[in-house]
Amino acid sequence: MIAPSLLLFDLFVIFVITKCFGEIFERLSLPAVLGEILAGIVMGPYALGLVHPSDTVISLAQVSAVFLLFMVGLETFPKQIIQVGGKALQVAISGMAVTFALAFGYLIVRHQSAHEAMFVATAMVATSVGITARVLADMGLLQTASAKIILAAAVFDDVLGMLLLAFVVGVLSPHGVHWLSITILAAEAIGFALFMIYVAPHVMRRVSPGLERLSTRNPQLVMALGICLGLSVAAEKVGLAAIIGAFFAGLIFAEYADEWNLRPGVNAISEFLAPYFFFTLGAQFNIHLFTGPVLEASIVISVLAVISKVVGCGLPVLPQGRDTALQVGVGMIPRGEVGLIISLIGLQMKAISDATYAVVVFMTGVTILIAPPLLRIVFHKERNAMQPQQTEATTEAEPTALPQE
Repeated sequence: MIAPSLLLFDLFVIFVITKCFGEIFERLSLPAVLGEILAGIVMGPYALGLVHPSDTVISLAQVSAVFLLFMVGLETFPKQIIQVGGKALQVAISGMAVTFALAFGYLIVRHQSAHEAMFVATAMVATSVGITARVLADMGLLQTASAKIILAAAVFDDVLGMLLLAFVVGVLSPHGVHWLSITILAAEAIGFALFMIYVAPHVMRRVSPGLERLSTRNPQLVMALGICLGLSVAAEKVGLAAIIGAFFAGLIFAEYADEWNLRPGVNAISEFLAPYFFFTLGAQFNIHLFTGPVLEASIVISVLAVISKVVGCGLPVLPQGRDTALQVGVGMIPRGEVGLIISLIGLQMKAISDATYAVVVFMTGVTILIAPPLLRIVFHKERNAMQPQQTEATTEAEPTALPQE
């Protein structure tokens, strides 16, 4: 176990380095999140080797992702998810089908084994909404129609990805596919999502008046944080990622966020923890594994990972305009912890080799790094439209000078 003094030193160094990289990128008119990830790559164990995140820091990074998605949920109302739910489901299914088909087909052509091809293709289907959410939040665009579709589709992506994983594991198991287990998993995941979107907000309306009578300081914030952590655990129990539970917790409290002043408190927690999440993502990127055929396969798989989401996720919303289709497609590009977990399971089952695992890690890193600048490009019209509003708001907030006598 790491000594408290060493842990505090690690936290201090990572926080300062990450924020400095983020500041540099902001001054270059680039997303701060890109600088924070690059800080992990450059300073991490596989490049300069100046910082080696401990298991404790990595665990803290995973917790930070929970609060990042909780904050995103607070910016999204359940009725907004319901409004785009049908379209978001189409986006998720289409993106998943195109991604799996392209990846599986390419690896079979390269004479990879079918089980390796299935695991890599499965690892590629799940979108990591944390990166996209952070970039859109930084640009103040979480309330756009495209952002709502992306967030909802990412939830469906996670559910479908877990079901696909259960199927692939069953196919490779000597006992075959356990259809009953997959059916139960599907029912639990879908039931959880439906309850959080349709029922939980109504329960909250009945409970909220009683919070005023509690003696605890900031009882609303305390309850919100407790439910966030509880639903994160519950999501993992039903086979989803913890961040999906945190996102649903945010949905529950979204309509009370202004009345109870929840956002400043949650945002402060997220601002402190988020650098560890993005630094750790970069620090896990091992640049030394990629030589010869592995590098070639990694580059092709990364290109397919980008194209498949842009095309697959963009097609269902193409009738809403090319700009919307590009925004949704690009927003679904980043892969993250779910894909890495799936590939790690394949490695532990000896279904994939170390080299194939390295390909998935490379693909994950590329999609994480390429998404922020692409999001800035495809949302440039919305960004330009936001600037006059922000300038006007700033002007109104400035105190009026007193007339001189």
